[in-house]
Amino acid sequence: MSARPEPTECFDLVVFGGTGDLAHRKLLPALYHRELGGLIPEHARIIAVSRRPLSDADYRAWAQEKILAHVTDACHKVLSRFLQRLHYISVNVSEDTGWQSLEQILKGREDVCRAFYLSVSPDFFGPICQALGTHNLITPKSRVTIEKPIGKSGSTAAHVNETIGSVFKEEQIFRIDHYLGKETVQNLMALRFANVLFEPLWNSSYIDHIQITAAETLGVESRAGYYDTAGALRDMVQNHLLQLLCLVAMEPPESMAADSVRDEKLKVLKALKPMDPPSVMRNTVRGQYRAGASSDGGAVSGYLEDVQLQASQTETFVAAKAEIANWRWAGVPFYLRTGKRLAERISEIVIQFRELPHSIFKESAGRIAANKLVIRLQPDEGVKMQVMIKDPGPGGMRLREVPLDMTFAEAFQVRHADAYERLLGDMLRGNQTLFMRRDEVEAAWAWIDPILEQWAKDRTPPKGYTAGTWGPSAAIALIEREGRTWHEDTL
Repeated sequence: MSARPEPTECFDLVVFGGTGDLAHRKLLPALYHRELGGLIPEHARIIAVSRRPLSDADYRAWAQEKILAHVTDACHKVLSRFLQRLHYISVNVSEDTGWQSLEQILKGREDVCRAFYLSVSPDFFGPICQALGTHNLITPKSRVTIEKPIGKSGSTAAHVNETIGSVFKEEQIFRIDHYLGKETVQNLMALRFANVLFEPLWNSSYIDHIQITAAETLGVESRAGYYDTAGALRDMVQNHLLQLLCLVAMEPPESMAADSVRDEKLKVLKALKPMDPPSVMRNTVRGQYRAGASSDGGAVSGYLEDVQLQASQTETFVAAKAEIANWRWAGVPFYLRTGKRLAERISEIVIQFRELPHSIFKESAGRIAANKLVIRLQPDEGVKMQVMIKDPGPGGMRLREVPLDMTFAEAFQVRHADAYERLLGDMLRGNQTLFMRRDEVEAAWAWIDPILEQWAKDRTPPKGYTAGTWGPSAAIALIEREGRTWHEDTL
């Protein structure tokens, strides 16, 4: 029987951007599920903060509608109890008004955990934190959670970190990356460090290369304004994909304590081979989707139509080859790939092992494929190991590649917590293991910045690709010129 998550201590969770997209799609449903699981203390409160003027009753009605739109296991009694925890305060950060109302609702609760969640534009991270300090709203038991992107470059990220760090201590700052809360990402840690089978093989002697893919079928949708100033490299590679790379490549930490894990991830980021201009041109591909077909066959517009621009240098697709300069991974390429309007919605890590040094079987037995470990993050979370076996039946030795498959939905007949559920719980408990430390963020930017700088100098437009495909042909060439190919099988 699996251990039940521990409830958190009593808290006041203050969500800036409480009427925003992330709040209604992810945060409120995640918090409701924590209520459903009995993980929220009796006197805990959730205080939504936004500009628009609403009463508590207005906000609760709005929240109920959004929660019911996103959950399939709604319980009227539990939902009613959860809604009574919700309060609403109107604060205009730009005009610096409404803070007195927030002071008033928090007054007298200095002894409980006071958590601030900044589900707002990164431009407001600094001003909100400074205002919290000015209005004496930060207690010894306070903490703050910020969403990515943290800055648009190494220098801007350092400025954001410096501003927040002038108000909150590092141990009070939780930089969230929801990919790290996914069940399969944490199972990667279990696979490596709780099984004697894999760790001895987890090095350049046995692994040929590693692929990390995060593909989406959707376009930019409602994020057009943000996306055209960010692009896929900032939006996905700098955080999600590099964090996954760290978990794959890091050395065994001393323990699962937060800083033990994050120390090892930092070593990986610092060991990434820097990208000089020739490396950027040779080892990166940027693309931009054109009109084509969606995954269900319907016609979709191109990126320029979606953002209503005549021209844009913003990439909606990135493929890159990364290398780690240390003894474990010397000579093992890490291929990273992410994009919008691709053929399939899928996030996965593929560990491609080396081919056998020698086969004892006759040619008539068939080709022997190298073993492959596929870790699926979404959808259909699971782990699959491709192995060779004898094809059943008489007639001699015939080899066949088959998957040893563990799909979590089939292996565990229970509902899995959403990434935000897990990360909100960890934040409220003060566990920073799955959150990024300041030096991690800045080390990741140190690898990304030279790519951005070279792309800015090279005014060649991103390579076009038709919506509904796997990206520009140059991404295929990137991996195939070294005799490898992208993994595109379904789990």
